[in-house]
Amino acid sequence: LQHWDVFKYVTEVFILVPALLGLKGNLEMTLASRLSTAANIGQMDTPKELWKMITGNMALIQVQATVVGFLASIAAVVFGWIPDGHFSMAHAVLLCASSVATAFIASLVLGMIMIGVIIGSRKMGINPDNVATPIAASLGDLITLALLSGISWGLYKELESKAYVNPLVCAFFISLLPIWVIIAKRNSATREVLYSGWEPVIIAMAISSVGGLILDRTVSDPNFAGMAVFTPVINGVGGNLVAVQASRISTYLHMSGVPGDSPGTAPRKCPSPCSTFFSSDVNSRSARVLFLLVVPGHLVFLYTIHSMQGGHTTLTLIFIVFYMTAALLQVLILLYIADWMVHWMWGRHLDPDNFSIPYLTALGDLIGTGLLALSFHVLWLIGDRDSDVGD
Repeated sequence: LQHWDVFKYVTEVFILVPALLGLKGNLEMTLASRLSTAANIGQMDTPKELWKMITGNMALIQVQATVVGFLASIAAVVFGWIPDGHFSMAHAVLLCASSVATAFIASLVLGMIMIGVIIGSRKMGINPDNVATPIAASLGDLITLALLSGISWGLYKELESKAYVNPLVCAFFISLLPIWVIIAKRNSATREVLYSGWEPVIIAMAISSVGGLILDRTVSDPNFAGMAVFTPVINGVGGNLVAVQASRISTYLHMSGVPGDSPGTAPRKCPSPCSTFFSSDVNSRSARVLFLLVVPGHLVFLYTIHSMQGGHTTLTLIFIVFYMTAALLQVLILLYIADWMVHWMWGRHLDPDNFSIPYLTALGDLIGTGLLALSFHVLWLIGDRDSDVGD
């Protein structure tokens, strides 16, 4: 997609990529974690409870998606044009329309899939924590990227002949906001999150946008164009694994009490790496399993990219070593932060299902993109360069 006209001539769309792909961490994976916990502790057993959970949560993520999509487009304008001193109102409206429409449609589709997966998992006797968040992560990347590229390309084509289409698209999705707010407000299951759940979502979007700025600046350099194909992979895997861990720890804590109490699982101010990865605790065991999934997982993705001749990077041994080091370091840092953050939030009377995953997936985007950009720069400096870059 990096060679489509809209990505070439409106490069700020690259800044939207991590911010909108991060929405699955902010919204769908948080929804999956919240509903998985509700399913595990018996809050979705009757049809009435189930319907109440579905309607409230779907309305809530539509509100969050529309607002965050709008804010992400503003961040893209600020990060993209103000440093260069260039500003195009037509391109700014294009970014806004693309971002809001993508966020809204992706959240609607993924929210419905998540609800189906969680209900199906529950009926089959599978723990939804192990299934729902990875599906949200992987499908979130695929659906969101497809929608963003398709919508932005379509709106870019209409820019010259029908300039009114972009502002009309923006206005349509923003005008639906009051309806979703009213539905979410009337539902006791989502009313609290509607008021208190904005801080992590907006801060996470800002963190992901910084990752997008790194991506935009790196991919715009012809020497590092090969980075584009690996960014969704490294960020997707990192966010996927840490979301599973955060969701599992959160459910584990919810089974022993409510946020803020439960002396048996007292919050740790700063856990040691040994207790996070090498203790006999159930969450430590799952951290080890998730960390060990990084290498085989990424090898499969690298082989797939290579066999499909995707991107502009020859998979030399030194490249694979640098890429794997970046991926392992990213997941190691994220799993450690997850162990600290979920327990810290629990001790502060905050529900980790609503607050931890947005921060963790956004940090995954930032750390993953930063380490990948650093790897490409170091490889360039030590002479591992590709003559076919950009052709």
